[in-house]
Amino acid sequence: MTWKHSSSPVTKKFQIQQSATKVMATVFLGSRGMILLDILPKGDSVNADRHCETLDRLRHAVRRKGSELLRSGVVLQHDNATPPHGKTHKEMA
Repeated sequence: MTWKHSSSPVTKKFQIQQSATKVMATVFLGSRGMILLDILPKGDSVNADRHCETLDRLRHAVRRKGSELLRSGVVLQHDNATPPHGKTHKEMA
């Protein structure tokens, strides 16, 4: 609240703008840079099926990057979050 003269112009009220939504990205890095960047679509959540799809994309990305990655071996290290568990299990071969 402010004190003003009766003939002062009306103060403008600004509309509150909704903040940006969060985006989840899964990044797979190799010794020579990024192998895969997987962005989760808005409204989706990570479940067992989505996790398997991401690992499938990773497998194809590793094959595209060349045999150098495959010769040296691939080691996946998850962060402190455990992978999602579900009723379905897909064989990752």
